[in-house]
Amino acid sequence: MTNQNLSEEKKEVVKTTQMVGDQAKWYVIHVQTGYEARVKHALEQRIKSLGMEKNIFDIVVPIREIVVVKKGKKTKQNEKVFPGYILVRMILNDDSWLVVRTTEGVTGFVGAGLKPTPISEKEVDAIMKFVQQEQPKFRTKFSVGEAVKITEGPFSDFLGTIEAIDEEKGKVRVLVSIFDRETPVELDFLQVAKL
Repeated sequence: MTNQNLSEEKKEVVKTTQMVGDQAKWYVIHVQTGYEARVKHALEQRIKSLGMEKNIFDIVVPIREIVVVKKGKKTKQNEKVFPGYILVRMILNDDSWLVVRTTEGVTGFVGAGLKPTPISEKEVDAIMKFVQQEQPKFRTKFSVGEAVKITEGPFSDFLGTIEAIDEEKGKVRVLVSIFDRETPVELDFLQVAKL
């Protein structure tokens, strides 16, 4: 899903929210992890076939775009913000509850006891803003204190220890021993490798 699609989904959610008013609330449903998109599609089909469009309005799988470094290359991929969970905006009644609850892949609503508990508009807005952050996030498998080998640049083939990680910029600060002193060097994720 691209940022444009995410933006369009956000606009659609805002538009629907304004039309429905206070009756509909956001609920979180628990689904089988890895099947979020499949459950969303199945639920959309059931809503149409059972004529539940007046009770169930929006289904959102919070996804954001990240940059992953694999085998020395940066690739963009989508990451589920809450694996195993889907947001649903609906008017909760016996019929709408039954349609959602009996959809294949849905394991239940999140709530106190057996009663689904709605989440606030403020929480939904925070989730949508987080999903829409412009700058892609980097994901790395490095950790602070880990020993690494520098693979590119003027310090190529030096060994060092990771002092800090900046996932926003895709950078690591590595302590390199130069002239028997530890010197911090800022490098790109692609310039270091695990030992």
